[in-house]
Amino acid sequence: MSMGWAVLMLGLVAGVAIYYLKSVAKPELVYLATSPSSAALAQLPRLNKVYWPTPWLFNRHLQILGLCVREALAAPLQYDRIGRLTMADGGTTALHWLGLDLPASTPTLVVLPTIAGTARNMRSFVRDLQRATGWRIVVCQRRGHGELSLSSAKFNTMGDVADLREQLSLITRSQPDSPLYAAGISAGTALLIRYLGEQGSATPIRAAFAYCPGYDISVAFARCRAPYSKIIAQRLLKQFVKPNRQVLADVESLAKLEAAQSLDEFQQHLAPCAGYASYAQYLSACNPVAVMANVSIPLLVLNAADDPICVQQNVDEHRHVMAQLPSTILAITTHGSHCAHLSGLRAKPWAHELAAEFFIVAQGLPQRENVQ
Repeated sequence: MSMGWAVLMLGLVAGVAIYYLKSVAKPELVYLATSPSSAALAQLPRLNKVYWPTPWLFNRHLQILGLCVREALAAPLQYDRIGRLTMADGGTTALHWLGLDLPASTPTLVVLPTIAGTARNMRSFVRDLQRATGWRIVVCQRRGHGELSLSSAKFNTMGDVADLREQLSLITRSQPDSPLYAAGISAGTALLIRYLGEQGSATPIRAAFAYCPGYDISVAFARCRAPYSKIIAQRLLKQFVKPNRQVLADVESLAKLEAAQSLDEFQQHLAPCAGYASYAQYLSACNPVAVMANVSIPLLVLNAADDPICVQQNVDEHRHVMAQLPSTILAITTHGSHCAHLSGLRAKPWAHELAAEFFIVAQGLPQRENVQ
């Protein structure tokens, strides 16, 4: 290598290093300082230290690539039991249990997966949280996700609150002595917040973690950046529409769903599949921000400013609401991309560690009287 090339490479490495060091920071915290629970959660150690993204995964795209590689290489996870549930209208969901042999009083963490998530691709989160907390975990699988074929012409990428209520009812009956907590990942946060907002204080869930929410789904899908919007739309077609075309044959918007070239286009035509007469009715029944102000339990929300799927604008538009919720804390990292937050030389999932830390601290907070 010539001296010129050596100098050029050295300059490039130095430039990347300077960019990296200048951009790392502690998470920005937004919360109601007068709230005892929010003030306690704001003292979580990881929220008060610099988040160091993995040096070679220093931008949003590399973080997502790193996450994909990590998930692809993750060891399989054997769940203790998988129970399929038939919903009131004949639809099929499932519960994937881990830690059924734990003492009856051990807390149970309910996990609500991503937009096309399954218990399989939630395995890293489930494994990490189970190891860090020692808790029982149950993944609430939605209609049409994973190996579940549609048994009725109904599915909702954001999840169905009525289905979740049925799943939670079974979980609480199965583990009556177990305190209940919940985590929503990406689209799973929409279902989580919609449920918590509708229930208010009438929920068995004691505390919750929302990872990379999109907030207002009436605008969030259109803001999802290329190429991710088209990639996700194609994944939704592959997951929900193509293998279930016969079941969905009478759905009036089927052709438009099949022609969707973006996440927003797909969602615009989802209403009939989700059981609503129009997109406006769908938004009224499913948009989490409509009821977000009613969330009453301790809630940690984590977003990344460089997220290309649930973008920073979504977060900024709802900071004022988050700052007034009595038991909520919003943490915003400079880096981390979408549900990645890989950190350190070994590319460890920082957000998983934060979630476990949060749940352990939340377990020690004074508990109100929960109503199921």
